[in-house]
This record gives sequence, structure tokens and C-alpha cells, in this order.
Amino acid sequence: MTHHRVPVVHRVLQTVLNCDIGCELPKDTRIGHPFGIVIHAGAKIGRNVVILHQVTIGERTLDSTAAAPRIGDNVYIGAGAKVLGDITVGDGARIGANAVVTKDVPPGATVVGYNVISRS
Repeated sequence: MTHHRVPVVHRVLQTVLNCDIGCELPKDTRIGHPFGIVIHAGAKIGRNVVILHQVTIGERTLDSTAAAPRIGDNVYIGAGAKVLGDITVGDGARIGANAVVTKDVPPGATVVGYNVISRS
């Protein structure tokens, strides 16, 4: 469901839930609590991704390019996380609550805090 297909639904999401999901999401994307989610129109979201509330997936305003992140398959993105810039989040990665991700994340890695990657 994107704003390109159903403009009324997009306006309701923006107004009631304070959401702005600009890209097409795969059908198996799970959004736990859809409050305050912002996803850039150029973002690529893989299959079976979990996105919790207050997540931002978008471009970095400091970059000269307006490239958005690429999220792999089976990725978990915790509440309040920010995934910014022309980066790739590998398959099976986990992004912790309130993490700020501005660098590539290898497959299967866990990211916590600011650009800290933990291998588990």
C-alpha cells in the first residue's frame, strides 16, 4: 500500500498516524506500531522486514546525493531507529532501538547506539 495507489490512505496515515511511507513495501513487511514512521520514496525494503514505531529510513541531508538506504531481507528495525544515507543493511541484520545507522551493516550483524556494530 503506497500513496501512489491509494492517495486517501496515504493522507490518513500522514494525518492520524504521523506516518509518511513513500516507497512500496513488500506484502510481508511487518509494522508493529505504525506511529511516526518515515520512509524515503527511494528506499528499497527487502522481504520479511519488521519496522517498529518512530523509525526513519531516509537520506542524509549532509550528503550531496539524495540516495536512500537499501534494507535486506529478514531485517529487524527497533523503535526510534534512524537509518540514513546511501547505505546497505545486510540480510538478517538487527538494528536496536534508537540506533543511528549511517554506515553499511553486514549481513547478520546487530547495530546499537551510533555506528557501533556488534557481532553475535
